[in-house]
Amino acid sequence: MSPGLIFGVLGSYFLLLYMISYFTSRNADSTTFFTGNRQSPWYLVAFGMIGASLSGVTFISVPGEVGNSDFSYFQVVLGYLLGYLVIATVLMPLYYRLRLVSIYTYLEGRFGFWSYKSGAIFFLLSRIVGASFRLFLVAGVLQLVFFDPLGIPFWVSVMATISLIWLYTYKGGIKTVVWTDTLQTAFMLIAVVTSIYLIGDDLQLSFGDLVSVVGESSYSKIFVWDWQPGTNFFKQFLSGAFIAIVMTGLDQDMMQKNLTCRTIGDAQKNMFWFCIILVFANFLFLSLGALLYHYVDVNTIVLPERSDNLYPMLAVFHFNTLAGVTFLLGITAAAYSSADSALTALTTSFCVDILGLNKETGEFSTSKRIKVHLAFSVVLFVVILIFNAINDSSVITAVFIAAGYTYGPLLGLYSFGLLTKWKVKDEFVLPVCIFSPALSFLINIYSEQLLGGYRFGFEILLLNGLITFLGLFVIRKK
Repeated sequence: MSPGLIFGVLGSYFLLLYMISYFTSRNADSTTFFTGNRQSPWYLVAFGMIGASLSGVTFISVPGEVGNSDFSYFQVVLGYLLGYLVIATVLMPLYYRLRLVSIYTYLEGRFGFWSYKSGAIFFLLSRIVGASFRLFLVAGVLQLVFFDPLGIPFWVSVMATISLIWLYTYKGGIKTVVWTDTLQTAFMLIAVVTSIYLIGDDLQLSFGDLVSVVGESSYSKIFVWDWQPGTNFFKQFLSGAFIAIVMTGLDQDMMQKNLTCRTIGDAQKNMFWFCIILVFANFLFLSLGALLYHYVDVNTIVLPERSDNLYPMLAVFHFNTLAGVTFLLGITAAAYSSADSALTALTTSFCVDILGLNKETGEFSTSKRIKVHLAFSVVLFVVILIFNAINDSSVITAVFIAAGYTYGPLLGLYSFGLLTKWKVKDEFVLPVCIFSPALSFLINIYSEQLLGGYRFGFEILLLNGLITFLGLFVIRKK
């Protein structure tokens, strides 16, 4: 693809986003930015959450990761369903009953000031890391197909990416995000379906042939029963359940969208349909991965060093122009649907939890909110450059490893709050939340020596949450 074509496609896409932003941000105030005035249609929230959940990480890394771990990632996806059931029946009714703007306000009423601040701090850390990983991914692709041919350095592509997000979210906030995420989810799913169709067309395979290729592929193995690897079914399934709980139910980013629905009933319908579409979409991405590796084998193409680069390399340099354009739209939509809501959620949590916005009405100075929004844009920019300098693994793995350490204390705090009636010595909560990830990290390093060859996968999150829970038990008020 020529730089002119890429510029035209991206320019048209962002023009569409800004048109949506214009109509959704008219007469917007801070309440609109933080809660969408609690008027979002549930079906828009459900569909838009698909893009935010999958993000550029799934779009790029899941197809490439098929070559490393087959379809075992689908075990995690099955675990998501259990996690989303807990969210819909336990957490969402709690949040709606308390009419929360930030979900971490719950911790203040349950335990106290330092527990509340600890939850908010770990969310901010978690979301900064996660959003940076996701933005790094799309910035890297744009660098490969657009900026490198023009001789423009990586930091410029990162700055352009974040600046565009800031421009269309700074006024309408979550109200704008609900609508733009719906558009971006549609582009992402269209891109993967188009890629599958074009692979079949290029290799002269019918739909039935494509199904057979995926089914007979050596990569299509889903279930792993050996207890030692990190891809063991029970490890993956339980990890998926708790990853869903912490990365959706205990995450201000994802819950902020749900809390814009009119009623708890609407929010639960949103979660039900979201689950169905999410499972289908993930299996579609895994199938695409098997077909990409089949395409490489048939055409004797040399695999890239990093599995994350497989889909971009084929779409841009080996498929036809239509495939390249749809891939570009898909990866841009996937990354931005996650990043725009992350930036909004970071701004919301900092304003509410750190600066003391009115927790029920969302009243806050517009000028201060815009400054916070801009500051987090700068933070993401810096973290992405750091990650670019040190990253040496699949991004999908890196995201979940980071989540295991940063979301663990949140899992422990909410579990202790919901499952027990004990109060805690609030001033000791932050040290417990810092100690838990550190101890989990050390156990993970020496797990094979300590546990007879056992290797942790994504379930390091469970260990981290358990250590936090036990720490809270130790500092409980007798």
